[in-house]
Amino acid sequence: MKFQPFEDTPGLLQNTPFPDLVVLRQRFPRPRVADVPAEVARVIEQADVARNLQPGSRIAIAVGSRGIADIAPIVRSLVATLRRYGAEPFIVPAMVSHGGATPEGQQAVLESLGVTQDFVGAPIISSLDVDVLGYLPNGLRVHIDRAAHAADGIIVVNRIKPHTDFSAPIESGLSKMTAIGLGKHAGAITLHSWGVEGLRQQVPAVARFVAAHARILCGLAILENAYDEVAELVVMPPQEIGAQLEQQLSQRAKDLMPRLPWDTLDVLVVDQLGKNISGAGMDPNIIGRMRCTEQQKTTATQITNISVHDLTDESHGNAIGLGLADFTTARLLDKVNLQAMYINGITAGVIAMNSIKIPMVLATDRQAVAAAMHASGRPDTRQIRLARIENTLRLEYILASANCVHTFRSGSDIEVLGASAPFGLEPDGSLSPFARVRVHDA
Repeated sequence: MKFQPFEDTPGLLQNTPFPDLVVLRQRFPRPRVADVPAEVARVIEQADVARNLQPGSRIAIAVGSRGIADIAPIVRSLVATLRRYGAEPFIVPAMVSHGGATPEGQQAVLESLGVTQDFVGAPIISSLDVDVLGYLPNGLRVHIDRAAHAADGIIVVNRIKPHTDFSAPIESGLSKMTAIGLGKHAGAITLHSWGVEGLRQQVPAVARFVAAHARILCGLAILENAYDEVAELVVMPPQEIGAQLEQQLSQRAKDLMPRLPWDTLDVLVVDQLGKNISGAGMDPNIIGRMRCTEQQKTTATQITNISVHDLTDESHGNAIGLGLADFTTARLLDKVNLQAMYINGITAGVIAMNSIKIPMVLATDRQAVAAAMHASGRPDTRQIRLARIENTLRLEYILASANCVHTFRSGSDIEVLGASAPFGLEPDGSLSPFARVRVHDA
């Protein structure tokens, strides 16, 4: 059966009045690293990583699939620093089912993030082959990338941030990269089969096992601020992966997270979802709707309806997270690679089943937003509390209906930039580009 989006033959949506929007600017704490490559070299030297290196040592650098701020310059500086110490670094994709769970696809994901052999100055060895490193006392099999396991040392590079699907002292960071990313597809299948409780408990345990039994030199932890910038770089000794220091950095990352400035909204319009934006496509730390539990993050906003309108090119067709929305567009669906999305969903298991579903599909952006408003439970659409964001990673600027201005969370630092203006729609029913309709701060 050929897929067809909803056609508004009854004319339910065509005369829907759209609210005027005001431009809001949020301000968050903004610690940031001024010179990221220089800071990489400094923290590596400060940690005395060189003492564990011999001339010609082959060092695997584990790099994942996330759109981490300055990831390519970070890896490039790390490679250059290791070469100055006489080592021979190489890159291994520490990812699971991304890139279609193929070696070629995973290398392509790295290259799409700017981590190319030419730029970083080190070869990429991409394979899904793993070794069994051992077993936890509960029988859980621990896997590790074969090329990394054969190296003289391993450095794990990852951002530390709140996980999208559960809350715990350690969520997403060096433990996850060590346990799941380095475990490749086989390791991820094993860990995700334990469900959410298993992830909470087993990921740190597996990470500690890997750190104790493999040649992990250190982890390079990246913390980001609310503006998608590098806030801090920390070298973590192997014994702290999955332990107290990672817990402390996890809490620091939570404190730096951006958020929407409301407890509740009727409609949230999200221009883009994508794997480079969040592992869940749209971050449940922002929008709520954790994919596998009714419990929600305390930072999240309760939203009646969400419409999402496009998929980033960097997602390579993987639209996981689409099921967190209520309405979407035919344009987005045309970009979906079901193979890529379903491999990611099946690998992640129970935590991802809701996020690979397909919501109501409308022909245009205008229809998708109109449908979200109609189904919001507000009989008078002029009273709808509606906001529009570029994506869940960029929350400095928000477009919002005027009646949202009086319902900010306590403590929010918000500035209203100028008077209200029309919603921002093109003659063909598409959303006007976000950068065009928001006011640039002078």
